[in-house]
Amino acid sequence: MRKLTKAAVLCAAALPTMAQADCGEVSITEMNWASNEVVTGVAKFLMEQGYGCEVSVVPSDTVPAVTSVAENGEPDIVTELWVNSTGEVYERLKSQGKIEELGKVLRPGGVEGWWIPTYLAEEHPELKTIEGVMNNPELVGARFNNCPDGWGCRVVSDNLIRALDLESSGIEVFNHGSGETLASSMASAVENEEPWFGYYWAPTVPLGKYDMTKIDMGGYDKEAHENNQNQDSENPGVSDFPAAPVLTAVTTDFRDREPEVAEMMSKLHFGTDQMSALLAWKSNNSASGEETAVHFIQNNPDVWSEWLNDSARENLSSLLN
Repeated sequence: MRKLTKAAVLCAAALPTMAQADCGEVSITEMNWASNEVVTGVAKFLMEQGYGCEVSVVPSDTVPAVTSVAENGEPDIVTELWVNSTGEVYERLKSQGKIEELGKVLRPGGVEGWWIPTYLAEEHPELKTIEGVMNNPELVGARFNNCPDGWGCRVVSDNLIRALDLESSGIEVFNHGSGETLASSMASAVENEEPWFGYYWAPTVPLGKYDMTKIDMGGYDKEAHENNQNQDSENPGVSDFPAAPVLTAVTTDFRDREPEVAEMMSKLHFGTDQMSALLAWKSNNSASGEETAVHFIQNNPDVWSEWLNDSARENLSSLLN
């Protein structure tokens, strides 16, 4: 397949849609974080240019989006829904048959963990496990870079620190004051090929820019991890972080009204590492979410064409030939 130019994609987006006339108005969320700008931008383009929908983008966040579905039956599509943050409202909507999960939009999902730079792991393979890190504190700079106060990961990491008795190994716990200083500490260390050890998550710009290795914490223990989510847990345990489910969900009314669009949205997905790389490209190029969506579309026609039905693929054939 030929490589698309940015101009070609933007020109296509400016053309009147030639797709199914029966696809009407569609409302879709755009959450207030960078990866969802990309997801929504790609979905909007494909719905408009492939299926002929009139798409309205609804700025939102996880809880307000789910609450709006519960109270108003809108928006039609909730993209990049981090289920761990939705509370009982989302489960109630599912049990009432008002909302349907279409599938994971990030695969395997949101990734959390404790990390070291890959160059450190390659030079000292013993550091790939938490036991190896604690036995060799000087090799990781004798410091753990912890989450800022108020973040959910801070609660879990604080409990893990106590469960492991991390500080007894000679590793100082440094509690960052903000997400910016946590990110900059990683950037500074990696760019100077120095030791770094700390918490991070994906998809994010730093894990798209830098080659990092996730520390093996000895596997996921559901009971221990759930207990570690309680501040100052009386009995903290050692457990890895599970992948957080990140889904696309639609109202059942929309699924019934636009089954072919719902089918396309069930297939639309990004690898977590792939999204981190897109966010790194976005940062490096000072690009908007829309421009990053265009970058994905122009460079991955073989990927997104597989999400479409035959009619939509025909409508976008000029971008695929």
